[in-house]
Amino acid sequence: MLSQNISDKIVKSSWIRAMFEEGERLRKLHGADKVYDFSLGNPDYEPPTEVKTALRKYATSNETGMHRYMSNAGYPGVRENIARQVSTESGVGLKQQHIIMTSGAAGGLNVVLKAILNPGDEVIVLAPYFVEYLFYIENHGGKPVIVPTDAQTFEPSLEALQARISPKCKAIILNSPNNPTGVVYSEEALTQLASLLAAKEREFNTEILVISDEPYSKIVYDDAQVPPILSLFVHSVIVNSYSKSLAIPGERIGYIAVNPLIKDVDLFVNGLIFAHRTLGFVNAPAMFQKIIGDSLDAAVDTQEYQRRRDFLYNSLIESGYSCIKPRGAFYLFPQSLIPDDVEFTKRALNYNLLLVPGTGFGCPGYFRVAYCIDFQTIKNSIPAFQQLAKEFK
Repeated sequence: MLSQNISDKIVKSSWIRAMFEEGERLRKLHGADKVYDFSLGNPDYEPPTEVKTALRKYATSNETGMHRYMSNAGYPGVRENIARQVSTESGVGLKQQHIIMTSGAAGGLNVVLKAILNPGDEVIVLAPYFVEYLFYIENHGGKPVIVPTDAQTFEPSLEALQARISPKCKAIILNSPNNPTGVVYSEEALTQLASLLAAKEREFNTEILVISDEPYSKIVYDDAQVPPILSLFVHSVIVNSYSKSLAIPGERIGYIAVNPLIKDVDLFVNGLIFAHRTLGFVNAPAMFQKIIGDSLDAAVDTQEYQRRRDFLYNSLIESGYSCIKPRGAFYLFPQSLIPDDVEFTKRALNYNLLLVPGTGFGCPGYFRVAYCIDFQTIKNSIPAFQQLAKEFK
């Protein structure tokens, strides 16, 4: 019954979900308190008070028509508020018409790719990457072109990009703070990338869209700053989600912010709205649009995430692991203690440690640890990490 394409994709699909399912099996065998599940980026936080207050407000509201269809782009008032916030953060003046409310960042990415891709168009993806990017690109007839980042910093490698950007390149996806590394791309690296893309656009007489996937932009540490993509790249869109910043991944709510300096921007936005409708999203969830509109200044407690990061990072380094200290998101991306990272994560299961191999992110030789879990579980896991390290030392 299934198409061959989907059958093949299931076989190659996310290691993250595979490890999560393995965790369910281990929890039944050993009990939840004896299993250390670092597989899924599923925040254990509850949403901030502002979100819950707004939810109660709109769940009991007598506002007429709140649950009906609206503009495919979303409620005008909510979009206006988001435009104002993005303008302040980016230094670029957006208005309501430059915002489209979406069903999370995943929905937003599919909308953008549907709107811009012709069959065979190429989209640059920087490794390590969120694996679903490849499927989203292929959903719309595009071809992913995987380019490794700098091996020392995990920032974009201009040398590698220089060789891989072709006349068929239609877009590049950036993800900073990054999943899986937690790296925040520096303004210097992005400025150099902007110069490279501008040169390639002149060389090929084309336009290359920068798609900035930013669900972790509010989760940063050590006074890190996320450079404003819209001010660095003219041909750019931000795709954002409130899944991580407000701890509501199950509600599927986000937005696309379009750089108003894009040529024929009104036509471009209309194309996005058309794609949003015809992909079947129709409009983003109505009630949660309203809730977001009341919660734009809220955020999860990044200090608690930083406490978890510092404890886990320091413990792993002391146990013999090697890792870049992340400045954003809620992931560590240490080097595997053996070259075969898939085998390494399988061996970790012997200690009830659920880790995701770097191979699943296009970066063999590493593994991802999602520390968006209870702090006590992190503390309890350290002996298991130490025993795992001793096995290979």
